[in-house]
Amino acid sequence: MLEIDRPIGVLWDMDGVITDSGEAHYISWQRALEQNGISISKEFFHKTFGMNNRGILSLLFNRAATDHEVERIAGLKEELFRQDIKGSVEPLPGVTDLLQRFFDAGVSQAVASSAPPENIDAIVDELGFRDMFHALVSGSNLAGKPDPATFLLAAERLAIPPGDCLVIEDATVGVEAARRGGMKCIAVCTTHPKEDLQQADIVVERLTDLTPGELESLFAQ
Repeated sequence: MLEIDRPIGVLWDMDGVITDSGEAHYISWQRALEQNGISISKEFFHKTFGMNNRGILSLLFNRAATDHEVERIAGLKEELFRQDIKGSVEPLPGVTDLLQRFFDAGVSQAVASSAPPENIDAIVDELGFRDMFHALVSGSNLAGKPDPATFLLAAERLAIPPGDCLVIEDATVGVEAARRGGMKCIAVCTTHPKEDLQQADIVVERLTDLTPGELESLFAQ
């Protein structure tokens, strides 16, 4: 049992933290963009992983993406993604145990993802995790990470001050967003190497490497 002497909130990024969906996202981006005569490199995909679709398209076009482009291109991409993941989603190592550990300790938990709400619902339900979360927060229509807007909204939904929230992330933009929001952060090396995630309070190769003592030490002061 975790021993933390005050209420905290745990904000889970989804893609690359709860489940390893990176390859499915890359393939669906390729397919959607190809239908619009556009190609995407693996390097660009990794650079933008963790951003919302408007931010990704704006970087790709080197200008602000229009509402129509976001709806048409990103909308198709997400439809393809949700089709592809049916029956194939699995939690990353340590996720189920850590979710349960926080749940048993009475910790409020939220998904705080740049993904559209339909993707969050699909993955949470595929994994059977819905009852573990007090809130499911999509940042698809908010300022994208590294802006902390998604995490701040999740903290508000949990009614926990940002300084008493722990973010679990895998993307560099997500780690930066957590720091900008004044939150603690654990980074897991699913999509980025350890040296790129050093802004986090704790960096682990996988969540199974975390110890209760490390978690408790984040909120010891």
